[in-house]
Amino acid sequence: MIMTAAVKRVTVVGAGAMGRQIAMLSALGGFETKLHDLDETVLSQAEHELQGRMADWEKKQKISAEAVETAFSQLTLMTSLKDAVADADVVIEAVVEKLDVKQKVFEQLDAFAPAETVLATNSSTIVNSKLAEVTNRPAQVCNMHFFYPPLVMDCVEVVKSDVTSEETAAKALAVCDAMNRSGFLLHKEIEGFVANRLLFALTNEAMALYEGGYADFEAIDAITKKALKHPLGPFELMDLSGIDVGYYAQTAVFNETGRPEDAPSPVLKEKLDRGELGRKSGKGFYTYS
Repeated sequence: MIMTAAVKRVTVVGAGAMGRQIAMLSALGGFETKLHDLDETVLSQAEHELQGRMADWEKKQKISAEAVETAFSQLTLMTSLKDAVADADVVIEAVVEKLDVKQKVFEQLDAFAPAETVLATNSSTIVNSKLAEVTNRPAQVCNMHFFYPPLVMDCVEVVKSDVTSEETAAKALAVCDAMNRSGFLLHKEIEGFVANRLLFALTNEAMALYEGGYADFEAIDAITKKALKHPLGPFELMDLSGIDVGYYAQTAVFNETGRPEDAPSPVLKEKLDRGELGRKSGKGFYTYS
């Protein structure tokens, strides 16, 4: 068994839809948690949303008022990245799914965080070795891929590269456990990991059927739910996750493989250009009030 130093302080970088909920899981898990974003407005929105979610949990008796109060006392919102990671044991990056952006963040994390700090990425497709290569600590870099929405979904893919240490993986899995999330270790890297590779196969086929005029997207979703017992159809799921998130994730896989079948659908690009990003924008494949 690998002996690991106890993790006490977690910093989440990026206060968007994913990052804010990961930070809340961290605080609920008992970690001294810092949530960083350069945009104060985004941090304010994150705090407001999390307060609303916890109030709803409390109302439904899923959590006590004392536990909520304790969690928020553990959570600090910060705009200074240097200060946010200065004493972190584990940093979880949750910025936009673009390699160049993530690499710039990891360069900064490597410069600002203590030498022993584990640097994890929440990327849904980008392998951690592409981020580790811009740091001086490749053995301490891994993926911790949470699923949206993290406060609901009980699954985290922890991915090792060829050089990720066993201790790093053990720390990541221990953090998952403290957050009351099931962590699953992938021993080798592959773009998209497990869940998204399966999902891409389903989504790509659904898009091909839709673009080929075989069925409307509503019918494809209904068949998926009724015949395969999926809780959501592929188009509903794309709307939930975000059209932009799916497009960038698919692009990352295509850039790696170069296979035409991995290229994102033109339909997704059209929706991205129109700002039809799914639930978060009020319109994707479906329209939301």
